[in-house]
Amino acid sequence: MGAEVEVKDEESITKLSTKSRFRYNSPLVQVSLIGLVCFCCPGMFNALSGMGGGGQVDPTATNNANTALYTTFAVFGILGGGIYNILGPHLTLAAGCSTYVLYAGSLLYYNQQQHQGFVIIAGALLGIGAGLLWACEGAIMTSYPPTNRKGTYISLFWSIFNMGGVIGGLIPFILNYHRNEAASVNDATYIGFMCFMSAGTLLSFAILPPNRVVRDDGTRCTDVKYSSVSKEATEVLKLFTNWKMLLIVPAAWASNFFYSYQFNNVNAVLFNLRTRGLNNVFYWGAQMLGSVGIGYILDFSFQSRRMRGFVGISVVALLGTAIWGGGLANQLPYSHDHPPSNKLDFKDSSFAGPFVLYFSYGLLDAMFQSMVYWVIGALADDSQTLSRYSGFYKGVQSAGAAVAWQVDTHKVPLLSQLIVNWSLTTISYPLLVLLVMLAVKDDNKTEDEIVKEATVPSSNKDINCTAIST
Repeated sequence: MGAEVEVKDEESITKLSTKSRFRYNSPLVQVSLIGLVCFCCPGMFNALSGMGGGGQVDPTATNNANTALYTTFAVFGILGGGIYNILGPHLTLAAGCSTYVLYAGSLLYYNQQQHQGFVIIAGALLGIGAGLLWACEGAIMTSYPPTNRKGTYISLFWSIFNMGGVIGGLIPFILNYHRNEAASVNDATYIGFMCFMSAGTLLSFAILPPNRVVRDDGTRCTDVKYSSVSKEATEVLKLFTNWKMLLIVPAAWASNFFYSYQFNNVNAVLFNLRTRGLNNVFYWGAQMLGSVGIGYILDFSFQSRRMRGFVGISVVALLGTAIWGGGLANQLPYSHDHPPSNKLDFKDSSFAGPFVLYFSYGLLDAMFQSMVYWVIGALADDSQTLSRYSGFYKGVQSAGAAVAWQVDTHKVPLLSQLIVNWSLTTISYPLLVLLVMLAVKDDNKTEDEIVKEATVPSSNKDINCTAIST
């Protein structure tokens, strides 16, 4: 009888806490908050990187820093899920966010002293912090929302996060507007980025752990009992033999590999300083549109979840083929040995074509990554498993990025870079289709299983969700 009273009390408490989807402990608010954290930290970092060379005339220092960054990111991206399962969101996020502030500060130092050592060290530390932040973000974004609305929540997160790139693009555009002949951005640009990143570090303490988040139907997210180092080490090692993760490897490798080409060899090579900032506004703005569009397809296009996955992947594949084809046409007239004679300004008549291409690159990036996150989110529903899956994805993604930045440093022909980027994304599409076919259950199957489970006594593991949602 005491147990019944306890369940009823918990049920009544939960019902009181689910009156509004805008309540603090709702998935909507928590996913929005993690979006704001990423708005302030990686969003601003994206705007900084998107200028090409971190806003410097010579990209060598930032290329080397990015290689260090993505090398440590590759390691801590994979370990990040386990660290999140041990420390929880507050410590994991705060530690990760603080390294973004340090990196922006190192570029401020470089703007004055032109010594790249500090920038490279800060880049390596940022890789550690980014691995922690993105593993935590991946667990929250894929496990907090209800199963049938993960695409919507992913697009919500992606839109808020990329607003950071939009605002971040405005910072160098406004502060350097009258410096259209300048080669490097001014100190105020880096200080502005540092202020946003510091705010993101403080905001990370507002994120709730999964066992305190209540969905609108009354169910809680995973009832987390924080893990041990030995268990997480074992589970992380198992990821390398997990066939689901192996099918994601090409998509993960491709998903950040194209940044060095797009930022340094399209935006930085073709456009002058102030126009690079303006381009970033629209590049990250396009990401918001792309994430909303693909999120709608992945959640609402068909009743069958599998079919939504197939259609979403097909749409991204077709659009990606068209955009990379346009990139090929844009790339043919210039190379490292024969760069454009004049940098384009946004007031020039010939600005429109390359601008539309760069905008389309941003659109494709968001659609591609949102699609992959949706597939990962469809593989499980508990935050511990999804934190490991997301960490693995970010780790492989970062290993690819580390290689890509060195490819650019060694002046690999631009046409070769474009062909490799196009090929990597193309290879990933059929493998994702196979993964959806073999591992993603249709929504109606999931509901049938839930009904069957409700007719038998619940285990201790499931009592939290079943008692609350009754």
